[in-house]
Parts: sequence; structure tokens; C-alpha cells
Amino acid sequence: MDAESIEEKVKTDLHSLDNNSSALRTSDVYRVNKNLPNRFNHPDSFRYSKKTVHPLYQTSNQVYGSKKPTVHEMPITFHGSHRKFSEHILKSGMYRDNGFNTSLEKSRISGPSTIAVLHDRIIFHQSYHIEGNEQPEANVA
Repeated sequence: MDAESIEEKVKTDLHSLDNNSSALRTSDVYRVNKNLPNRFNHPDSFRYSKKTVHPLYQTSNQVYGSKKPTVHEMPITFHGSHRKFSEHILKSGMYRDNGFNTSLEKSRISGPSTIAVLHDRIIFHQSYHIEGNEQPEANVA
């Protein structure tokens, strides 16, 4: 191919882009990677809805974002990450520390001499103990 035929092809592609962008694919204009996902080869697959915004309150980002992507904004290569870590977490679940805690946890709320009872929500706070007991007693029914 000589330089004139390449220039003619580019002009034809740009003219078809202006007239009929729905039929144009990224691979028609650019040399794309073989691993390119189909959504990047067909820019019209991105469905854009037109929301009417009053021009007084419309920002430049809204103007730019309201336009549909063309083949010139689409990536021509795609390097997806492997999902080895995600697949492992999906099967086994997130790490959970089920270790035995041997230290006493002091509560700042009820005072330094009171041991916090974390799992008993009813008798947790010192204000529930009017008798003045420093440690909460278990409710036995």
C-alpha cells in the first residue's frame, strides 16, 4: 500500500464515522489486540441515555460525559488481571481471627477498674448497676 491509498482509507473511515458511527467498529479503524473484549470493539454497545439538564446548570463534565464514545476513545489493547486471588477468597472466605483472647479488656466507659463484658449487651454499662458492684453479675432466671 502506498501513502496515497492509506490517506484515502483514513479519509473514508473518518467520513463514515461522521455519517454512520453505529456500523463502525474499533477494528475497522485501528489494529486491535486479539484479546480485546467485544464491548471495546463495538462502542455502540455502551447504552447512553439522554437526561435533559437545564443548560444553566449543566457543567462541562456533564456535556463531555453525555456524548457516546467513538472508536477513537476505545482501547485497542486489553490486559485483564488474573483472578487467582479472588477465586481463592471466594472459595474459602475472608480470614477471620478465631484466636483465644487471654488479656482482660478494660472499658474506658465504665471506669479503669471494671472489666468490659462485650457480648452481654444488657448488663454492659456500669449505669445499670445501681448497687455499686464493680463487676456485672449474670442475670439468672
